[in-house]
Amino acid sequence: TGSSVQDLFVEHGEAHFRELEAAAVASALQEHHGVLALGGGAVLHPGTQQLLREQRVVFLDVSLSAAAQRVGLGTNRPLLLGNVRATMKALLDARRPVYEDLATHTVVTDDLTADDVAARIHQLIQENATP
Repeated sequence: TGSSVQDLFVEHGEAHFRELEAAAVASALQEHHGVLALGGGAVLHPGTQQLLREQRVVFLDVSLSAAAQRVGLGTNRPLLLGNVRATMKALLDARRPVYEDLATHTVVTDDLTADDVAARIHQLIQENATP
């Protein structure tokens, strides 16, 4: 859209942002043949959930403590304004059941580097490859 996520939230609201996000995810799933990393709220859209049920989905699980360290308390994420830690906990608690329901595989990432996570995902895919 040429706007930042923050500007979209302020000017048009979260619902508008989520509709744009759902359309982008649907397009990417149709056109892209590789790894697609979704934002944490993308899977909340019913249409996106339906599309993801036809895909291999890896839930990158993270504890509240590790998530707070990664995002930081001085974040510029629109949904984390105010009490960042409490808001983050509420978001994780609300979203976790959806993530778990859609996941083909789960990787707990707390103590892993990005390379470790990628290696674990590759291992899971290889172990569960269809001949």
